[in-house]
Amino acid sequence: MRGFRRSWRRRGAGVVFGVVALAAPVVPAQASGVAYPDGEWSEAWISSPSSAGEATLHADVLRPKGLAPGEKTPVILSIGPYFNHSGQTGPAGAVEGTPYDPIGPNDGPSERFQDFVEGSGLLKKGYTFVMVDLRGFGGSTGCLDWSGPGEKADVVNAVQWAANQPWSTGRVGMYGKSYDGLTGLVGVNERPPGLAAVVSQEPVYDDYRYLYGDGMRRTNSVATPALYDGIAASPGPITDDPGYNLRSLNDPLCLGKNLAQQSLDDRHDSEFWKQRNLIPGATGSNVPLFLAQGLTENNTVADGMQEYLANHTGYERSWMGPWEHVRGNETDENGRLKMGRQGWFDEVMRFYDRFLKDQAPTVADPPHAVQTNDGRWRSEAQWPPADVREHRTPLIGGSYVDTAQSVSTAANSSSGDPTDPTVTSGVWTVSQPLPHDAHLSGSPEVSVDVTTTRPNANLVVDVYDLGPDGTGPLITRQGHLVREPGESTVPLTLWGADWKLPAGHRIGVRVTDNNRDWWQLAAPSGQTVEVRGGSIDLPFLTYRRTGTVQGDPGVQLPGYLEQQIAAGPTGSAEFALPAPLADPPPGSVFTGDYVEPVGGN
Repeated sequence: MRGFRRSWRRRGAGVVFGVVALAAPVVPAQASGVAYPDGEWSEAWISSPSSAGEATLHADVLRPKGLAPGEKTPVILSIGPYFNHSGQTGPAGAVEGTPYDPIGPNDGPSERFQDFVEGSGLLKKGYTFVMVDLRGFGGSTGCLDWSGPGEKADVVNAVQWAANQPWSTGRVGMYGKSYDGLTGLVGVNERPPGLAAVVSQEPVYDDYRYLYGDGMRRTNSVATPALYDGIAASPGPITDDPGYNLRSLNDPLCLGKNLAQQSLDDRHDSEFWKQRNLIPGATGSNVPLFLAQGLTENNTVADGMQEYLANHTGYERSWMGPWEHVRGNETDENGRLKMGRQGWFDEVMRFYDRFLKDQAPTVADPPHAVQTNDGRWRSEAQWPPADVREHRTPLIGGSYVDTAQSVSTAANSSSGDPTDPTVTSGVWTVSQPLPHDAHLSGSPEVSVDVTTTRPNANLVVDVYDLGPDGTGPLITRQGHLVREPGESTVPLTLWGADWKLPAGHRIGVRVTDNNRDWWQLAAPSGQTVEVRGGSIDLPFLTYRRTGTVQGDPGVQLPGYLEQQIAAGPTGSAEFALPAPLADPPPGSVFTGDYVEPVGGN
């Protein structure tokens, strides 16, 4: 990926939600901003005081063409590090087709959400779109602090500013993906006056978990803060307004502090990371939320999604399923939707119309559109589904050596062999062949009893769908660093999943030292870890979903299902399994094709 190199030359990209290479060829300069034919572009400056210091935020404002200066519209706002006038609209830079222009002039503001602005027709539909640079990025002053108190204040102040403009109706929505999806969740938590709806695609729910598996390091623990320092240090084009580039200058102390705090603090319970865990802050929030989340994400995974939604009490919508770090409208080179479902922009605008314009819906949409591992889409009235029941199974004891070299599937091993020792390592608990179909839905909970002799033992729990031949793909996982030697019990909440298990398949639970494909910088302790036992609570649906909603299999699903493992030396166990899936009550929300009634709010 080229985002790292480019970020040192400019100042606007994305929250490094992904692993970043450290070298790439220089890309020829091009104009980066785009003209919006339906909009009138202006710029504004927003005061943003906070406990982390004062900042002045830069905003690009797109008003519908032809409106009188005081004519009021609702506002859709995106705030993040990706709106620099010199380009680079995402963390991958040129890999995403994003130009970088250190010279200028540009035809208009950032193209990061040009697809949304023009694809949704929001300007023609009477909305204003505002792009705001977080402190330390683009044309904004201040010290970057990755969703800390400064950035939280920026979100609040930007929303309040948008709500209080003479051309605003006072209602503001937020829109984003990845980093500016995370700032949307900040808005949900902070609930500034005027915020009426948030659309957040592929966000992070707890910043710490993006860098660490409770102590086990991802490459992101070093690459992410370095990348964002580079983004923040990049100026706008030299032909831009001098005031823009003057404000864009960063204090080197800010950059050094940002790098040190994130890359050196690996304690989840530290005050720094507590401030950046968004899950508790969702408690009691009634801000309507529309979420898109890949359940087989290669970047910002569903780690904490269920916990966040459980705390959030307001109206909720979602698209979720087996895809990677993509937008709802994103297509592959053949024009196929990567998520597989049509109508992302239409559904998003119906959501905004409902909460920003009080327009009753005239199209019946599913509250939660969920794609399972068979590629089919269904509807759920809530997430996790109301008929989920947890079933607890004891884990078998054994031991493994902490080399930190194990991987999750054969595709991630050097040999590509599903029987490679780095693939089959660990202590396995494997179910009996399932006597009937089962449907896992939600975040499994695991408790592992371990004995260690030295500090900092790596521990990972993986859950697999094993076919009759004993091989199969990963369903979900989680990691933890056992810091203190001796006997301990490790509780883990695994990533959110939605997975159909056919009769005759087995469930494999593996306790091992690492998934090196994910926690790439985990350090081996070299010790033998004794697994004394434990338990896993698996959430299963009660009712069979007999109906479907519109949607095709995501284009990344086949490749994911091909990444498989062969179970290692197994300890067979009688898993606690649900009864056979029952037919849903007629007309209930459990049919799989339930949609919200139209004509009401």
